[in-house]
Amino acid sequence: MVFMSQSGLTDPSRENAWAVWYADHLRIMVTVPGITSAQRFTTATPGHPPSLAMYSVASAAVFDDPYYRSIRGMGEWQPLIDTRRYHRNLFSGLDVAPDVPEGAVLIVADRDRPTEFPRLALTWLTAVGLDRSTPYRGIAVVDTATADALASHDVAVYRPNTGGGTHV
Repeated sequence: MVFMSQSGLTDPSRENAWAVWYADHLRIMVTVPGITSAQRFTTATPGHPPSLAMYSVASAAVFDDPYYRSIRGMGEWQPLIDTRRYHRNLFSGLDVAPDVPEGAVLIVADRDRPTEFPRLALTWLTAVGLDRSTPYRGIAVVDTATADALASHDVAVYRPNTGGGTHV
């Protein structure tokens, strides 16, 4: 399963400090039994949350684990989180979140139903838990030139913020 958390800050001047905190948070998250990878991304695509964290999780039971509950969330950053951009979704459709290496980007397309895109093969995920802020999310790992050609297709282009994913 794939867990994605999207967010943004109400004070953009704090982004650099938040990035440092988030890198450490991802390292801690992969110590939770059942979470096997974590990676963070940022986007400048208008209309989309500026931050996205993507995790591989074994099942929805991970969210009931007492250790997970003790470390989850935004910690000291909670008062600065823009609640209009805060979404937590659990998706079926992949057992493991894709790793997005430096030089590549993650395409994210939220839709009411899976949709075909010209020259782009999206993997369609189905929201099965947590907020369910979108019924379907299409994702693809592509190079930046491919991403630039998709600008008119109402998709978000998320660039890795943490280098390669953090894996167990």
